[in-house]
Amino acid sequence: MIQRLYDWVLALATRPNALWLLAIIAFIEGSIFPIPPDVMILPMILAAPTQAWRIAGVATAASVLGGFAGYAIGMFLFDLAGQPLLDFYGYAENFEEFQSLYSEWGAWIVFGTGLTPFPFKVITIASGALAFDPLVFGVAAILARGIRFYLEAAFLWRFGPLIRELVEKRLGLFATLGFVVFIGGFVAIKWMD
Repeated sequence: MIQRLYDWVLALATRPNALWLLAIIAFIEGSIFPIPPDVMILPMILAAPTQAWRIAGVATAASVLGGFAGYAIGMFLFDLAGQPLLDFYGYAENFEEFQSLYSEWGAWIVFGTGLTPFPFKVITIASGALAFDPLVFGVAAILARGIRFYLEAAFLWRFGPLIRELVEKRLGLFATLGFVVFIGGFVAIKWMD
């Protein structure tokens, strides 16, 4: 089953509309979707290494635009949905604490989370809810997402054939490690609360 899924994703990555699919995934990941665009970037660059820089550019642009959509959700829909949820779960006090931290370190928070697999939408929505300076938000998002996706592209462009061979030989191990990291991320986030 894992081999079929791997083959399907690689085939999807070589389709003519793959860049559009990547753009859609990167856009909605910045605002509502839990799956990072890396799931498309990796197979796309492995399948077409000469397109690595173009793929990274599309992912960066779409992710930042999606980040601004998340920002708008936080700014315009927070009172409707976000605040009642914070109150219901008892996080209103923690959110006030976060506000104070965010006003001082917001650019670094956007930049740091933009580099990591942490769900970017959490920070984009928080930025809008806290009316964080949109120019600073945009610059931090562009730098972080650009660095992340272009470094990923450079690494895959340089070592892609070796990585592809390694992944295909040990697909089960990589799938298991990916699942453990995915679940571990949720556990870590829950533990930090």
